[in-house]
Amino acid sequence: MMNPKASSVEEYFSWQPEAIQTKLQLIRETILSAVPEAKEVISYHMPAIRTSEVLVYYAAAKKHIGFYPKSDAIIAFKKELTPYKTSKGAIQFPLDEPLPLDLIRDIAQFRNETVNAKASNPKLK
Repeated sequence: MMNPKASSVEEYFSWQPEAIQTKLQLIRETILSAVPEAKEVISYHMPAIRTSEVLVYYAAAKKHIGFYPKSDAIIAFKKELTPYKTSKGAIQFPLDEPLPLDLIRDIAQFRNETVNAKASNPKLK
Protein backbone atom coordinates (compact mmCIF):
# COMPACT_ATOMS: atom_id res chain seq x y z
CA MET A 1 0.00 0.00 0.00
CA MET A 2 1.25 3.48 -0.83
CA ASN A 3 1.65 6.13 1.85
CA PRO A 4 -1.54 8.06 2.51
CA LYS A 5 -1.78 11.57 1.15
CA ALA A 6 -3.15 14.35 3.33
CA SER A 7 -6.03 16.31 1.85
CA SER A 8 -5.48 19.30 4.16
CA VAL A 9 -2.83 20.83 6.40
CA GLU A 10 -4.94 19.91 9.43
CA GLU A 11 -5.05 16.28 8.35
CA TYR A 12 -1.26 16.26 7.82
CA PHE A 13 -0.73 17.72 11.29
CA SER A 14 -3.11 15.17 12.86
CA TRP A 15 -0.88 12.31 11.67
CA GLN A 16 2.09 13.64 13.67
CA PRO A 17 2.94 13.13 17.35
CA GLU A 18 1.77 15.99 19.58
CA ALA A 19 5.27 17.46 20.10
CA ILE A 20 5.81 17.64 16.34
CA GLN A 21 2.32 19.09 15.80
CA THR A 22 3.32 21.92 18.14
CA LYS A 23 6.46 22.67 16.11
CA LEU A 24 4.57 22.50 12.80
CA GLN A 25 1.94 24.86 14.21
CA LEU A 26 4.64 27.34 15.27
CA ILE A 27 6.08 27.32 11.74
CA ARG A 28 2.62 27.75 10.25
CA GLU A 29 1.72 30.69 12.52
CA THR A 30 5.10 32.37 12.00
CA ILE A 31 4.85 32.26 8.22
CA LEU A 32 1.18 33.25 8.02
CA SER A 33 1.76 36.23 10.33
CA ALA A 34 4.79 37.28 8.23
CA VAL A 35 2.91 36.90 4.94
CA PRO A 36 -0.78 37.39 5.84
CA GLU A 37 -1.95 37.29 2.21
CA ALA A 38 -0.56 33.76 1.80
CA LYS A 39 -2.70 30.62 1.67
CA GLU A 40 -2.02 27.11 2.90
CA VAL A 41 -1.99 24.16 0.53
CA ILE A 42 -0.77 20.60 0.41
CA SER A 43 1.85 20.27 -2.30
CA TYR A 44 4.21 17.34 -2.88
CA HIS A 45 2.35 15.65 0.03
CA MET A 46 3.43 18.28 2.58
CA PRO A 47 2.15 21.57 3.94
CA ALA A 48 3.09 24.59 1.85
CA ILE A 49 2.46 28.32 2.02
CA ARG A 50 1.77 30.09 -1.27
CA THR A 51 0.87 33.39 -2.85
CA SER A 52 1.15 33.42 -6.65
CA GLU A 53 3.53 30.46 -6.21
CA VAL A 54 4.71 28.35 -3.29
CA LEU A 55 6.93 30.33 -0.92
CA VAL A 56 7.96 27.47 1.38
CA TYR A 57 7.16 23.85 2.11
CA TYR A 58 7.69 22.19 5.49
CA ALA A 59 7.36 18.63 6.74
CA ALA A 60 8.00 16.37 9.69
CA ALA A 61 10.77 13.80 9.52
CA LYS A 62 12.04 11.28 12.04
CA LYS A 63 14.66 13.58 13.64
CA HIS A 64 14.00 17.01 12.16
CA ILE A 65 11.53 19.38 10.57
CA GLY A 66 12.33 19.85 6.92
CA PHE A 67 11.93 23.41 5.67
CA TYR A 68 12.06 23.93 1.91
CA PRO A 69 12.30 27.59 0.82
CA LYS A 70 14.01 27.04 -2.59
CA SER A 71 17.68 27.59 -3.29
CA ASP A 72 17.60 31.40 -3.55
CA ALA A 73 16.70 31.63 0.15
CA ILE A 74 19.35 29.08 1.15
CA ILE A 75 21.96 31.21 -0.63
CA ALA A 76 20.66 34.51 0.77
CA PHE A 77 20.62 33.22 4.37
CA LYS A 78 23.78 31.09 4.15
CA LYS A 79 25.43 32.76 7.16
CA GLU A 80 22.33 32.49 9.38
CA LEU A 81 21.89 28.84 8.39
CA THR A 82 25.37 27.65 9.42
CA PRO A 83 24.06 25.91 12.60
CA TYR A 84 21.73 23.74 10.48
CA LYS A 85 22.14 20.98 7.96
CA THR A 86 21.24 22.35 4.54
CA SER A 87 21.22 21.24 0.93
CA LYS A 88 20.44 23.09 -2.29
CA GLY A 89 16.80 23.72 -1.36
CA ALA A 90 16.31 22.30 2.13
CA ILE A 91 17.02 23.11 5.76
CA GLN A 92 16.80 20.64 8.63
CA PHE A 93 15.70 21.94 12.03
CA PRO A 94 16.47 19.24 14.64
CA LEU A 95 13.48 18.17 16.72
CA ASP A 96 15.46 18.43 19.95
CA GLU A 97 16.26 22.14 19.45
CA PRO A 98 14.04 25.24 19.55
CA LEU A 99 12.84 26.42 16.15
CA PRO A 100 14.54 29.60 14.84
CA LEU A 101 11.21 31.39 14.37
CA ASP A 102 12.79 34.77 13.53
CA LEU A 103 14.85 33.11 10.81
CA ILE A 104 11.80 31.25 9.48
CA ARG A 105 9.88 34.55 9.39
CA ASP A 106 12.75 36.33 7.59
CA ILE A 107 13.05 33.55 5.00
CA ALA A 108 9.30 33.57 4.36
CA GLN A 109 9.34 37.35 3.88
CA PHE A 110 12.37 37.08 1.58
CA ARG A 111 10.62 34.44 -0.53
CA ASN A 112 7.48 36.59 -0.69
CA GLU A 113 9.50 39.60 -1.86
CA THR A 114 11.27 37.43 -4.45
CA VAL A 115 7.98 36.02 -5.77
CA ASN A 116 6.38 39.48 -5.87
CA ALA A 117 9.37 40.91 -7.76
CA LYS A 118 9.19 38.05 -10.24
CA ALA A 119 5.45 38.53 -10.72
CA SER A 120 5.85 42.26 -11.41
CA ASN A 121 8.86 41.83 -13.72
CA PRO A 122 8.32 39.23 -16.44
CA LYS A 123 12.06 39.30 -17.29
CA LEU A 124 12.80 37.62 -13.92
CA LYS A 125 10.60 34.61 -14.69
